Amino acid sequence: MSVAGSVEGTWDLSISTPIGRIKAVIELHDEGGTLTGTAHGAEEEVPLADVALEGDQLTWRQAITKPMRLNLAFTMTVQGETMTGTSKAGRLPSSKVTGQRRAVPVEAEG
Repeated sequence: MSVAGSVEGTWDLSISTPIGRIKAVIELHDEGGTLTGTAHGAEEEVPLADVALEGDQLTWRQAITKPMRLNLAFTMTVQGETMTGTSKAGRLPSSKVTGQRRAVPVEAEG
């Protein structure tokens, strides 16, 4: 398994923001050693930008338009099937983020 492959999959995120808890889903893929991804939430789907994994630290950026237009920067620490970290939007305070990888059905492996 490549380093990027260790974070591949579908992750359910919970983001604690000043306006309440926001649920989001990200999908991460290893395309020839390059991490790519998509985020789903608040009735929109957006691509992840600058996805990078260094050691156990995963970072990415994404732009959203709902519930408001924001450019978000995520800094997460991945530990097996969970990730924890923060999301930062401009000058707003950082929001705490937790994530859990969805289990892959056994028949889908290999």
